[in-house]
Amino acid sequence: MGTVGCGRLPGKLAGGAATMGGMATVVAFHAHPDDEVLATGGTLARLAAEGHRVVIVVASDGWMGARTEPGASTRLDELRASAAVLGAARVEHLGYADSGTGPVLFPDPPDRQRFVRADIDEAAERLAALIRAEHADVLLSYDAQGGYGHRDHVRVHAVGARAAELTGVRVFEATAPREYVRVVFSALRALRLVVRHQPAEIRTWGTPRAAITLRVNVRRYARQKQAALAAHRSVVQGTGRLARLMRLLLALPVPVFGLVLGREWFIEAGAATSGTAGCDARAWSTKRHGRPPRGSAGGRAASPPVGERA
Repeated sequence: MGTVGCGRLPGKLAGGAATMGGMATVVAFHAHPDDEVLATGGTLARLAAEGHRVVIVVASDGWMGARTEPGASTRLDELRASAAVLGAARVEHLGYADSGTGPVLFPDPPDRQRFVRADIDEAAERLAALIRAEHADVLLSYDAQGGYGHRDHVRVHAVGARAAELTGVRVFEATAPREYVRVVFSALRALRLVVRHQPAEIRTWGTPRAAITLRVNVRRYARQKQAALAAHRSVVQGTGRLARLMRLLLALPVPVFGLVLGREWFIEAGAATSGTAGCDARAWSTKRHGRPPRGSAGGRAASPPVGERA
């Protein structure tokens, strides 16, 4: 996440500073296993490759039933395999069950609560405890629509925002240009890979391009992103439309996969889209609440923007 036209990483990430005591810690908060790849996989791979500590936290384990059922740990095991491909240092689960999709919200399983029913303050405190323990500099979360309106994704946004209030961590919300989303989902509807969502609903997803703060070019990490996606075998080998889409993405040659999923987008929470960061790397050297970076006198690490100013 960085600056348009600068051609280099901003702040402490420029010039190999990650090897000189300027490393940052990024907590990526997601709804389910596999979301870490689709929404932020390239960014996480790039951050890890450049020496920063990446921690992946999922709210839900991706399982609808009880944890005692056969296969209940499968999705989390696949997440750990995906995280290893991306270079993440740690994976954590907040302890909630998948809330599912569709009009019916099923009762909670006997051993835990569905994430959408979680008390926001309680869930946020669980996340905040991880943020504090990691001395995190940046939290990655979701935009207010949760990307595409999934109930657990929308909850991630609310819980992430509250955890940021509790900790003061700098927040970047994963999103996509609304104009791009319309084109992609129109194509997916034509291929019958999306049938549940109507055009009027799809038009509300994502963020208007002018409001996006940062875009990250991750084409160099396309091979890792594709391999991390392949780690989610239970989804890929499924029978639904999502499985068909995943298999289609995995069948693409790496350069083509990079063209399709080679950019990732973020909104910095609370930042003006026409702010002063521009190409001045010093604008990235402190957190939004004004504390100095780790590696400077008495401070924390610089927040790790790694892309281009939108």
